[in-house]
Amino acid sequence: MASPLQLGQTLRGRLSTYSVIKELHRAADHGAVYLRLQNEATVLKQYQARSRFFRPLEDEIDEPEDPPSIVLKYLDSDLRTESDRQQLTWPEIKQVAKCALEALRTLHQDGMVHTDIELDNIFVNLGWFDRRFPTIQRGDCGGVVPKHSKLTQEDHLIDASFTRSPEAQLHLSPTTTLFLLELMPQQVLTLLCGGGLHLFNPANEGIKSDRDEYELEITDENASTIVEFIHSMGPPTKPFHLVARREILPADRDFVFEIMKLDPRDRPTAEELLYSI
Repeated sequence: MASPLQLGQTLRGRLSTYSVIKELHRAADHGAVYLRLQNEATVLKQYQARSRFFRPLEDEIDEPEDPPSIVLKYLDSDLRTESDRQQLTWPEIKQVAKCALEALRTLHQDGMVHTDIELDNIFVNLGWFDRRFPTIQRGDCGGVVPKHSKLTQEDHLIDASFTRSPEAQLHLSPTTTLFLLELMPQQVLTLLCGGGLHLFNPANEGIKSDRDEYELEITDENASTIVEFIHSMGPPTKPFHLVARREILPADRDFVFEIMKLDPRDRPTAEELLYSI
């Protein structure tokens, strides 16, 4: 499907004029994207003044009216790209976690949840020397909805397939645990590993996104079979409690343990985690 915006096209906003200079990503469903953009603008108008950890809305495009467009603050990169390029240190991971949790806490105070927590939705500016990321901001707020919205009540899948938590993938958790599902323990582990390793990415096993088995649809009929298969694989070769001091300090390991609890209802909230960082 052709992009509704063209390279070199001029966009007139309420505050300034802009030019399209590069296509970063082509969406499969333009209609869904437009709805998310409208929701993102609404959410940011409400929250960006309350926390510096949201990527701000800079402008809204008036011409052309179709497709609906917004302008967000420019940041140098995203966390997934930077983690793939160079593994984050533990202090850098804690800095990222604190910024992301501050944004989530602001949403939670109003009964809102973020249903699209991914590393490439956390944006950063690049620094120098001992300050790698002087700015870290939570993005893609088109996925922010009220805790008891239709999206959460009807058990829609959240996030991209290989960043989705297992309990969300298997529909094992009630809506009330969405506050805790957002924290996405595997994202922290991905940052710890670095080097482009994403724990649930089928590409780890050589399966590309154009193959049918890349994304398996899980239904009520096949969920129990999948769970049984996972159990049959046995424990990981190195359980987390055996991770040594040279890999992660005991105090930091305990932090990871807290968010890795199997039942998301046992995991700490964003508010509680902020006190332990």
